Amino acid sequence: MVLNVGMSSHAGDFDHGRISEDHHSKHVLPGGLYLRRARTGDVKGIEALVAPLAGERILLAKDTVTYFESLQEFWLVVDPQPDGSEILAGCGALHIIWADLAEARTVATSPDYRGRGVGKAIIKQLLADAREIGIDRVFCLTFETGFFGSLGFEPIKGIPVSPEVYVELLHSTDEGVAEFLDLARVKPNTLGNSRMIKYL
Repeated sequence: MVLNVGMSSHAGDFDHGRISEDHHSKHVLPGGLYLRRARTGDVKGIEALVAPLAGERILLAKDTVTYFESLQEFWLVVDPQPDGSEILAGCGALHIIWADLAEARTVATSPDYRGRGVGKAIIKQLLADAREIGIDRVFCLTFETGFFGSLGFEPIKGIPVSPEVYVELLHSTDEGVAEFLDLARVKPNTLGNSRMIKYL
């Protein structure tokens, strides 16, 4: 077995706890806000943030278990308070669909924090994550075409995957995949949103 320079052959010498802490550390944004990964204790806040948007048919409602199952996909922007608590300002998730394709989903900003770069910070982080893991296309389903257009997204024309990948994607039970493929069965659920994509 060949080890990289500087790596120890003893697993006990590697600080996995520090890596996990770094992965979930807070990153300072302008205006005193922080960008960080979601934790299990954030699920209720994410649900509360999404609920009014789902009620207005801007986002699709999801079951609580779905948020827990996809928690590692989420980034949050939070506003730290003097008492140590946080206000959830925004959220967004990157969901992998294929070897080179992912969806930016459940992107929401609290009305109290709109215009402060919350959504932009989240999308930029999702795109950075996509590049890091080898994704070169990220799509979204959105009413906010101006916002996503300003970040380099463009309307999807047709189905931008090969026929072979299309057939494979048909086996997915994920609604985001069905929306990407523009399948007739999900058209009543897409809420009239636009499909947009960014090439990285």
